[in-house]
Amino acid sequence: MTDWLDILREQAETGAEMAREVPATLANPDISRDQVKKLFAALEQQAEFVEKLRQVLEANDFEPEVLVAAEALEDRYAELAASAAERLKAMRSGESQAQRQ
Repeated sequence: MTDWLDILREQAETGAEMAREVPATLANPDISRDQVKKLFAALEQQAEFVEKLRQVLEANDFEPEVLVAAEALEDRYAELAASAAERLKAMRSGESQAQRQ
């Protein structure tokens, strides 16, 4: 039988690591647009996985604290993906300005 709480714990550890690493990665001036796109896609995929995990936890009547932790993790990945999207937008805007000059 699948131990959903273990999966949630593992995902929370990964989420905490990503919360430390993603901002530093995105702040790197040498990061390429392709790298940011890949990071965004990976974060989106992780957010979708955690959303499905939360749905499974809800369907299996886990305690409210567990569901709150899953929702917080889902929000964390969504925020990280949004920060990658903002970086990509800024990169595109910078390229557009450079082309006009």
